[in-house]
Amino acid sequence: MNDFIDEMAPVDYTLQMGAGALMSEFGKYGKRADEKVDQVMATKLDKKILLVYNPHSGHNSFRNKLHDCISVFQGAGYETHIYCMLENGGVDLHIAGIPAGFYDAIAVSGGDGTLSIVINSLLLHGHNTPVLVIPSGTANDFATSLNIPRDAEGACMLIHNAPVHCDVGLVNGRYFLNVCAVGFLADISQVVDKGLKNSLGNIAYYLTLLGKLSALTPLRVKITTSSNVFEEDIYLFLALNSSSIGGFSNLSPNASVSDGRFDFIVVKAVQLADFAMIMIKLLSGEHLSDPNIIYFQDNYVKVEKLTESGGGGSGEGAGVGVGGVGVGVGGGVTDMDGEIGPGLPIVIENRSNALRIFTPGTLGISNDKN
Repeated sequence: MNDFIDEMAPVDYTLQMGAGALMSEFGKYGKRADEKVDQVMATKLDKKILLVYNPHSGHNSFRNKLHDCISVFQGAGYETHIYCMLENGGVDLHIAGIPAGFYDAIAVSGGDGTLSIVINSLLLHGHNTPVLVIPSGTANDFATSLNIPRDAEGACMLIHNAPVHCDVGLVNGRYFLNVCAVGFLADISQVVDKGLKNSLGNIAYYLTLLGKLSALTPLRVKITTSSNVFEEDIYLFLALNSSSIGGFSNLSPNASVSDGRFDFIVVKAVQLADFAMIMIKLLSGEHLSDPNIIYFQDNYVKVEKLTESGGGGSGEGAGVGVGGVGVGVGGGVTDMDGEIGPGLPIVIENRSNALRIFTPGTLGISNDKN
């Protein structure tokens, strides 16, 4: 424990700032500067928060919001430690070295992928520390589903609320917060151009999606639920913890992050023209009644790849061959919260109440489940 405290001490530079330095940092607040300085200097810091941020998320602008976040946390009585995600795997090693219960909260700034990486590290290393999400990515689907403010200071203000429990998914030993996808959309987060994503936002996902249509090839799978088994030629399989992924905000209107179940959406392999209509329905939220959509809720599903389909069931001849990784065949590529997931077969399990999140408290999420 002492070694960890000694290591972290230099990081918490905010505690070494005097009133003069604070006045300089808060000068942008004009007449409110004195009030902010008095508030920060007078607050007793009897709790600790680790702020993890991805400097490459979104428009790389979060670093300009650091002092806004620190002032909110210190105003709430938190001593702030900062970790910048500069290299792959670094944050996992850092979290692995944190003693249990050392932090009272963990704040994460980044997109869905960054959040998923940090959550995996926390859960895999046995930490039950509540998490505050500061959305600074492009889509920020999980934060959007929880009505978390998009501005950093507004998101940080949620530290004043009591954290609530929410579900997470477990897939072959890895966790996801928002979505696990197989098939057509499974790699869209990896292949979308970062420059295009930063300049166009969610539109970049739609443009990338259109460019992949010509490579559609069905994937034949066996799907085992807690009460049923069926085989199908599919283009897309989604396990959703919330209603939104990649800017598709109405994929599953009934989804809840606290009901102990996931919403599963399976798009059957159909003719290309029919698939295009399904995608339009997915955008508008009118897809669940489509006969080529299979929809159900469950807390357990196993997906296995069978032989590669050459026809596509009702969509005979829709595909034009394997277009490479992530088209929907090959090894059965998966995506978990925007990061590459394991290949098929996969087992998806709902871990109810596994995580505590600071939210606005307007979603009807409770700390206890029936």
